[in-house]
Amino acid sequence: MKKLTRVITLITCMSFLTGITPVRAADNVFEETFKNAVYGGAVGALVGAAFMVFAKKPADHAENIGYGAGAGILVGAAYGVTKSARSLAEINNGKVRIAVPTVRPDLIESSATGHTTIAWKADLIRGTFN
Repeated sequence: MKKLTRVITLITCMSFLTGITPVRAADNVFEETFKNAVYGGAVGALVGAAFMVFAKKPADHAENIGYGAGAGILVGAAYGVTKSARSLAEINNGKVRIAVPTVRPDLIESSATGHTTIAWKADLIRGTFN
């Protein structure tokens, strides 16, 4: 059970560190979520295989690939759903939709000091009015 917890923690950390992409509107939310789940499953299976290789008896730990793939699919699907919701509240033609906002990093350069800082941003409200 400890190994499964470590694998899930590692996959989650890797997905947060490598999954930074520009926010854009998806044409098809299901397609985007499905792609992220498939990619997450593939990466999870690779991580599971890597853990299997470093075990004392690799043949006895073949289930690590399945555990990694399963955890990767869950993390990828969660990432896809979170990425599709871009703001906390969206107003579209008078209808209000509430969702989890996407928190994304942004680099801010200060011209006075020359330092670059990382700021985390999330849209709270977004809307279109006709």
